[in-house]
Amino acid sequence: MNRPSAKTTTWTGDELDRVGAAEELEIAPRRRDGTLRKPVPIWVVRVGDDLYVRAAYGPRSGWHRVARTSREGRIRAGGVEKGVTVEDAGGAVNDQVDAAYRAKYRRYAESIVDSVTDAQARLTTLKLVPRA
Repeated sequence: MNRPSAKTTTWTGDELDRVGAAEELEIAPRRRDGTLRKPVPIWVVRVGDDLYVRAAYGPRSGWHRVARTSREGRIRAGGVEKGVTVEDAGGAVNDQVDAAYRAKYRRYAESIVDSVTDAQARLTTLKLVPRA
């Protein structure tokens, strides 16, 4: 179900700073019936002027399956709450996203950070694009 219903826009510098610095982001993907799924906390990283998330437990994670199907959701982090379009990031950005996760979450055990930087997690990389 690819039905972007609102125009996408760009993140403001303030939104990028606040969401990028947040420890966790809550994401509520939109279900097929149009309702939002219960928000789940996940890690988020900033690479340049973009925000990325990954499914630590792989592509079968419930939130990830719903987000990939609807391509829509709502996020909350760092005092920012916004509707987003969810896009597959593509492999070209994976090394930068890995580096961002390692830098931001380095205080956690390496095995935890590895769960979002291993080959399986890289396949789940999603870019969050703000909606107008």
